[in-house]
Amino acid sequence: MIEAELKARVHSPEAVMRRLEERAAARVEVYQDTYYDRPDRSLDMADEELRVRTVHGRDGTRTLLTFKGAAVDPASGSKPEHETAVDTDAAHAILRGLGYVPVVAFEKRCRNYDFEAHGRTMLATLVRVPEIDGTFLELETLVAESDVDAALSDVRAVLAALGIEQADLTRDTYTAAVTAQRG
Repeated sequence: MIEAELKARVHSPEAVMRRLEERAAARVEVYQDTYYDRPDRSLDMADEELRVRTVHGRDGTRTLLTFKGAAVDPASGSKPEHETAVDTDAAHAILRGLGYVPVVAFEKRCRNYDFEAHGRTMLATLVRVPEIDGTFLELETLVAESDVDAALSDVRAVLAALGIEQADLTRDTYTAAVTAQRG
């Protein structure tokens, strides 16, 4: 499946939060993300990602291993995504044992909203990364590769309804921003 996703900078977080809460109840979670790569940075050069994410929320803690392939839509950065639940310590040990090295780790503070729009299951996430200024909104839906363009059109329509303008969209990554912040 492809994660058809757009990300935007949010100038009025409270207004966007109110609009989202009209659609769904918030699920507040804190993500502990560790991104891995080979020592030669070949995943990064191929536009691929390998991540271990530990999610802390009201319902407990879970850990996910995620691989994202290269973008299938250069404008949005939408990527194939493969994800599975794992044991935290085992996942880190396996990746290190296979020769992967952690390249950046950081925390994301998230308010997640699951809802239906335009006949699609969508996930909207308001994100704050303590090391980065501002609030971001990620809006995604999982689709077949043949449906990416139509899905992104639906995502754009929902973003517009939430008060997000085209000029607010960004392809900037948290990993790059955190790495730059740390110098």
